[in-house]
Amino acid sequence: MTAFKPADGGPRSPGTTRIAAFFDLDKTIIAKSSSLAFSRPFFDQGLINRRSVLKSSYAQFMFLLSAADHDQVERMRKHVTAMCTGWDVEQVSSIVHETLHDIVDPLVFAEAADLIAGHKARGHDVVIVSASGTEIVEPIGEMLGADYSMASRMKVVDGKYAGEVEFYCYGDEKVVAMNEIATSIGYDLTKCFAYSDSITDLPMLRAVGHPTVINPDRALRKEASAQGWPMLSFTKPISLRSRLPAATPVTVTASAAVGLGAMIAGALTYTALHRRRR
Repeated sequence: MTAFKPADGGPRSPGTTRIAAFFDLDKTIIAKSSSLAFSRPFFDQGLINRRSVLKSSYAQFMFLLSAADHDQVERMRKHVTAMCTGWDVEQVSSIVHETLHDIVDPLVFAEAADLIAGHKARGHDVVIVSASGTEIVEPIGEMLGADYSMASRMKVVDGKYAGEVEFYCYGDEKVVAMNEIATSIGYDLTKCFAYSDSITDLPMLRAVGHPTVINPDRALRKEASAQGWPMLSFTKPISLRSRLPAATPVTVTASAAVGLGAMIAGALTYTALHRRRR
């Protein structure tokens, strides 16, 4: 069984059929690998050494330059898993929460924020689905105003990471998580939306009725062209704090879909995308 968590911490009850927009995280919503982006604060707190910082920086550089194919993702997974073995879970969570806005806030694509706001304006749930660890994905989901987040989970023993992955939210396993939440919440996946940049998320895109590719790698661009799927290019990382009123992370977009300006921009982005599908 996978696990999903309301990003706002509140319970949700099944009801009539609902619609969700499923978003990959890295290079779809934010411009970097979410896991590797925290290398510097982890170094500052003594969790990793300078060599690990350099390795993470190199991995991030390669991630940005090349398509995130299966082998590359596996290498990154092994690197991150090995790096954090023995870390204290509470310390990691504390570092992520303390540095979240400084590290991630400037990396969010403005176009992604608009698209999320557009879905929220229409009453759609927003679900983040990422191969990164839950300790990182859930706070980012809260910051973005997502309703739920689904992510990879490391095995924890005595409050420390044991170096094993309990659930790897990647490839076909993303669809397993999506089906689980759809059954629980009442989503009709044929009416839902999905967004990703990578060919490794092809199962996720095929699982919904409205797939869209964002900054696609070469293989996904070819597949999207063959399927007639919409393709969008996100190029403008922008600080959320520069466009949103002051708020707690939980209420960044929950209040009036992150403010009137974001609501209008999101509605326009969503409408343009919807018309493109006709």
